[in-house]
Amino acid sequence: MLVDGLVTGELDAAAAAAARPPSTAAWPPSPERRIWTADEAVRFLRHCHQADPDLADLFEFLIGTGLRTGEALGLHWDDVQLAQRVLYVRCTLSAIDNNHLVITTPKTRTSRNWVAVSPRVATALQHRARSRTRRHSDPSDPFTGLVFCRPDGQPLRPHTVLDRLRQLSKEAGVPRVTVHDLRHLAATITVTAGVPLTVVSKTLRHSALSTTANIYSHLTQQGAREAVDTIDHTLTRAQKRNARRAWLERLRPPRDHIQHLREALNRLRSPVPPAFSTMANQPQSGRAATLRPPAFRAWKRPSSHV
Repeated sequence: MLVDGLVTGELDAAAAAAARPPSTAAWPPSPERRIWTADEAVRFLRHCHQADPDLADLFEFLIGTGLRTGEALGLHWDDVQLAQRVLYVRCTLSAIDNNHLVITTPKTRTSRNWVAVSPRVATALQHRARSRTRRHSDPSDPFTGLVFCRPDGQPLRPHTVLDRLRQLSKEAGVPRVTVHDLRHLAATITVTAGVPLTVVSKTLRHSALSTTANIYSHLTQQGAREAVDTIDHTLTRAQKRNARRAWLERLRPPRDHIQHLREALNRLRSPVPPAFSTMANQPQSGRAATLRPPAFRAWKRPSSHV
């Protein structure tokens, strides 16, 4: 019985080990997320404005604000203040079982916040305001007054937006991405441009700064390298300036030598007047000397010979 019990226990342990999912360390690494470049995003938006202007406004909005898909699809006109260039995130659109659409509030308090509106996003919102249909609205209907909706005023399904994004991406010749990747695109552009991480975290409405730092650690590492490179370049330029200054100091003659050169130049400009005779340059003795004229000799006429 004891042997049978040991065998039975071992079989149970083996069955439990087989049913247990493998550890995360044994899983293959997830593929790196593919984010559009700025050129690819511009190419995609240019094609969208020609092929589907209404959804182009939505994609402009998602990239320009970094809002989540449900937050953009649940945005109401009452929460948009174009004059102040700001909007308030108070609602989100969710799909239950990918079928039933409901309007709920954002999960965290940080998500329920205001977001600044850029001129490009304001243009997209103004286009939506001009193109929306005027009809009788039911105040009790939670879908009344949606900014991004179907022509009949009903909300857009997230899967419909995703399918349309993939189709337009293929037509524009850009890599295939998800709708949530547009939020990462907005963060990537701001972080790469040097916007402080605190501001990026506020724009994305993350609950903690560490969340932003962890998600975009590869970008912050690049910024850290650029920061230390800036220190290196600044010190190197200062070192070169000091070396050049020391080299110029070595080439400059001493001040006493300059004074000697100035005195010599002054002597050349005002030379000593010439002396009256050679005796003037000889030292004079204490007794005065009198110069006598040579003795007079009478001139004799030469004798003539007869």
